[in-house]
Amino acid sequence: MTDKIKHIKKLFFKAFCFLFLVIAFSCSNNSSVKIIKLAHGLDVNHPVHKAMILMGKELENNSDGKMKLEIYPSSQLGSERQCLELLQIGSLGMTKVSAAVMENFSPNMKVFGLPFLFKNKAHRFKVLDGKIGKELLDGGTKYWLKGLGYYDAGSRSFYTKEKQINIPDDLKGMKIRVMESATAMNMVSKLGGSPTPISAGELYTALQQGVVDGAENNPPTFYLSGQYEVCKYYSLDEHTAIPDVLVISTHLWNSLSKEEQKWMQMSADTSVIYQRKLWEQSENKALAAVKKAGVEVVTPDKSKFADKVKTMFDEYKEDKDVYRLIKQIQAIN
Repeated sequence: MTDKIKHIKKLFFKAFCFLFLVIAFSCSNNSSVKIIKLAHGLDVNHPVHKAMILMGKELENNSDGKMKLEIYPSSQLGSERQCLELLQIGSLGMTKVSAAVMENFSPNMKVFGLPFLFKNKAHRFKVLDGKIGKELLDGGTKYWLKGLGYYDAGSRSFYTKEKQINIPDDLKGMKIRVMESATAMNMVSKLGGSPTPISAGELYTALQQGVVDGAENNPPTFYLSGQYEVCKYYSLDEHTAIPDVLVISTHLWNSLSKEEQKWMQMSADTSVIYQRKLWEQSENKALAAVKKAGVEVVTPDKSKFADKVKTMFDEYKEDKDVYRLIKQIQAIN
């Protein structure tokens, strides 16, 4: 009965969002202007949201006012997964999700969740902005999801309530929040922790109440979410560098003219460049802020963590597409 109730609630949520968007569209739209709804789960002070504001201005300018964005931040229309589902049925135009969540809809995206995949930041951007990155952005179209670009989400590291994480063994017996990603859960398990999927909007309370002992994320999210108020230990092992993906519904994309698609892609590209600059600034600001607030920040020996999870690459030998991507990424200088 519980599963049935959950299913009914989920359907009700989707129906409500769909009705809300239809009403909002009919009230704000006119024959000469296309209003595109974009929802995401981040704070309005986050670099991604600021980049989206710029994207909206660029889109309006590029289209001479014929296209506009309406942005709904802070999970107003649901979690990342729920927003992707709304895109798939055509009830929402665009969203931003982590590639770790996207892998549940476009399987080859799971390659980005593999720990210690990239040599450094320059290597990562060369992959994202090159042929491999483009292939993965287009790979979601068969699932009604088209990627327009990659926002920088930095590197993810562990933060905890009760003790510092200096070596993988420190994670033993600890419940660590992860995204809804099989790859992330596998990684935490191999490091000795107990992976616990929880939505971003519920994490602060889960940490407060002891549902989990810690989590893993990048410095700006750790800071802007306020989770540094609960977790006073931050270990910069930088195990993964999972990008955020700007996604548009193929229902919407295919309804646009070639010229409108060009305006949209140009605006997205400009926002990506701007976001990456903002991101670098926000990382430095976030680390300084959490240290000032009393968080103990350390940089452990990353090789000890990398050794524990290196077998994850070979586990994909049977998945020919992902294993091919792994080898191609590793081969890029």
